[in-house]
Order: sequence, then structure tokens, then C-alpha cells
Amino acid sequence: MSPASSKSVSEKKIAIHTKITKVGVPRIDSPLTFSNFMSDDPYPFFLDNEFLGGVDSKPQKLSFELAGPRKKIYFDPPKTRCAIVTCGGLCPGINDVIRSIVMEAVHGYKVASVLGIRYGLQGFIPKYKHEVIELTPDKVSHIHQFGGTMLGSSRGPQSPEEVADALERLNVSCLFMIGGDGTLKAASVISREALRRGMRLSVIGVPKTIDNDINFISQSFGFETAVDKASEAIRCAHTEALGAPCGIGVVKLMGRESGFIAAHATLSIKEANFVLIPETRFSLRGKGGLLPALEARLKSRGHAVIVVAEGAGQHIMQETCQTDASGNPILADISSYLIQEIKQYFAELQMNVTLKYIDPSYMIRSVPANADDRVYCGLLGQNAVHAAMAGRTEMVVAKLMERYVHLPLSLVTAHRKKLNIASSYWRSVLESTGQQETLAGMLPAGLCTDMDE
Repeated sequence: MSPASSKSVSEKKIAIHTKITKVGVPRIDSPLTFSNFMSDDPYPFFLDNEFLGGVDSKPQKLSFELAGPRKKIYFDPPKTRCAIVTCGGLCPGINDVIRSIVMEAVHGYKVASVLGIRYGLQGFIPKYKHEVIELTPDKVSHIHQFGGTMLGSSRGPQSPEEVADALERLNVSCLFMIGGDGTLKAASVISREALRRGMRLSVIGVPKTIDNDINFISQSFGFETAVDKASEAIRCAHTEALGAPCGIGVVKLMGRESGFIAAHATLSIKEANFVLIPETRFSLRGKGGLLPALEARLKSRGHAVIVVAEGAGQHIMQETCQTDASGNPILADISSYLIQEIKQYFAELQMNVTLKYIDPSYMIRSVPANADDRVYCGLLGQNAVHAAMAGRTEMVVAKLMERYVHLPLSLVTAHRKKLNIASSYWRSVLESTGQQETLAGMLPAGLCTDMDE
């Protein structure tokens, strides 16, 4: 690439819209007499390419609404009914968010009621016959001590028209949707359907993804807890590997399209020797391949630990050509494939190895949140209520550079966030494992080379 073209790439500026939609003009005095009310004036941030979606994007100044209570609100609390729904996979902290929303809405704003919609968007659809429950402070006071979601969850699309019908029947003014990329896209569709009907409905998303892969969300709730538990699994794999000659520990972690948990847990525990993530391609055999590097590691140190994200290595396996209920591709099982290849490789060398495999995924998803995530979830829930009562809609509450802000749904659903393998963060991961010198063939996942043949 010539210097001129390199300069033009580095100066690429991405158009980003940050304006938040409002249901109407807030005219009612807030009941929160003790609050420091937030201004509606946008707050400036200077964001680099980590937030803007690529190494070729130009750093730029963007302004966002700060989250928090407003002096004037749109909905009249005694006449306001709220609803909460949780969708998609489990994640530490969901119950904490539910509890926070209920406590703020009832104790802070004294709304008429808060409804809990059972089993995701299915709960709105009559044919599923899921009951709607009343959420009171007494019912939610202890739920943060447990993992999962007290409301249940489900995957898969539901008719936005039927959801809007249910919201009208239930007389809901504020809908809180806790979920990942698919849920937030559904929230946008539901919000637009409500607008088309002339409904005065505030739709507020609380981003939930254990993979930490939602655009513009620097860290999703539950991620810290997931890393804690993933680190424990890596420690156990290391102990197992040390316990036998030529011991190998393989740990499979969450991460369909993004390797944040695998990378962060690797940095945390520093016992992993190889980490494989969806953002990079690797070869198994030949120069720079994983298996020769693993052989060299075993001969020099006598043990090894491999951490692999569930979405890694899809380029070396046959596609399943299937999708789940949410439309996500069903991934080929990298762990089974990797274990098979390792055993075959060392059998060919007539070298005895002891391999132990750990998959803590469902345990990690289901545990209660740790202390830091509980604080985070509590603040997300409170700020979601403040946004809804002030009449904001089609937005999420998020933490951006240590400040809580309002982000439009169109921004957070624009694309999936991925780990930037050109960053100093990924370099630190490679330095921690030492694999930058052994896996010389690792390349960005989008690149094709002869190592794939």
C-alpha cells in the first residue's frame, strides 16, 4: 500500500448518529427530590478506533446524553405500568438488573405496577399461554443472590405486531428488554411498531451478552464474573496437566464471534500456553502450526494448557449449515475436533500424552454475579428507569469511559464487536502465552492463505 493510500485509510471517518428518540416532551416534575438532575445537553467524548469499529477509522469527538434522572419526566408515575422481559442465553447479573429496575420504579418513582413477562418474547404471545406476573419489591428482594433469571428466557423471533398487541392490552408504558444483539434488534422493531400505532411506549434495552460482543459497549454486565469462573477452569486444567507426564489441558470457553473471555481469562490466570479465538486463523500442522508448537512445548516443559473460544477454528472444519432458534449459525465443535487431532498427531509420533478436557460454559452462565458486576447491574437498572420515565425510547443504557450514557439501538446493533488483534491488548495476551513465537501462522480470521489448504 502506498503512503498516500495508507493516509487516506487512516483518515477514514465513520458517520455515527447519537441522537435519542423521545416519546414526547417531558412536562411532569420528577418525584426524586433528593437527586442531582442530569442536563439534556450532550456530553463530549473523544473515541478511538477501539470504539469506532476498526483500525482504519479516524478517532473523533462524539457527544452522548448522560444517563441519570431528569428534573422533568414524561410519564405520570401513578398512571404508569412497566414491564420487564429477559431474552436469549443466561448471564450472571440478570436478576440483579431485574431487581434494580423494580426497586427504582416502585420505591423511587412509585409507579402503578411492574409486570414480569415470562420466558422471553414468547410471554407476549397468547398461544404460548405463559402467565404474566406482578413484580413487587418483596418478590425481587433476594433474587440477586441467585444466577439465571427469575422470569425465564427463550430464543427466536416473535411477531412485533403480536407483541405490540399484548403491550396495548396490558396498558404498558415502559418496556425494559434485557438481552443481546438479537433482543436489541427486536426492541428496535417493537419500538417502531409502537410508533406506527401512535402508542406512547418507551422501549429501553439493557445490553446482555456474556461474550462482551455488543457494539459500543466497552464491557457488558456479567463479563467480570465470567472471567473469574473461566480463570478457575484454566487453573484446574493447569493442575491436571502438571499431574501427568506430557499432560495437556484443554479448556473451551464462550465466544461465538469474539474471543474476549478467552483472552481476558488468559491474561488473568497466566497459566495458558495457547489461546485460540474466532478473530484469528491458525493451522494445525506444518510450519507455524498448533500441533508442532504443542509438541515442542511438551518436550521442553512437560505440560501445556490450551484455551479455545467456541467460535475459533471454524475455517478448518466443515460448516454445519444449520442455525439455532435465533438465526445464529450452529458452530462446528472445535473442542472435539481439536482433541481428535491432538490424539492422532501424537499417536503418529508414538508419543504418549495425557489429555484432560474442561468445558465450564453452562456453569459460568448460571452463577450469581460477583460484587463488581452487582454494582454495575444495579446502576444499569436504575438508569434504565430514569431514561424510561423521562420519555426516552429505542435506546440502551451503557457505560462509556466510566460514565453512564444513552446509546441509540441503531448504534449498538450496527455490527458485532470483535477483539482487535492489532491492539496492544492482544499483543499482551500473546506475550502472556508465548505463542507469538510458536504460532507464526496466526492471521486475522478474514484472511485466506495457503495454510488453509
